[in-house]
Amino acid sequence: MSALAAWDVVPLHAPARDRSRLRLVPPAGPERRLATRPAPLRLTHAGRLVLGLVLAVVALLVIAGAVGASRTVGVESRVVTVQAGQTLSELAVALLPELSIAEGVAQLQLANGLNTPAIHAGQRLVVPSLP
Repeated sequence: MSALAAWDVVPLHAPARDRSRLRLVPPAGPERRLATRPAPLRLTHAGRLVLGLVLAVVALLVIAGAVGASRTVGVESRVVTVQAGQTLSELAVALLPELSIAEGVAQLQLANGLNTPAIHAGQRLVVPSLP
């Protein structure tokens, strides 16, 4: 009987909360205005590590570019234009006679950034100066 008495006390329809209206809350004063400033940048340990690595890589690339640019074309280097029918081996014999043919071809490839010994007429090649 006590369970039936408890059911009689509970209302059948609970009043629903009206959520269709939203109310804007104005700023509470000067404390609220200070919060609108952007927070200062704070890096975590991992963020500092990544930033340091990126800066180190950029510095190495700049240094490598400067060193590579100074080595590719020296003051005493000269430039030749390939004629029709010439090969890199012929140019190596004619322009670098103090080296063997293989060494001359390799030096010409290194000086001009060539991956293969193939060249074409009209191509300009840097002839490295040897010490």
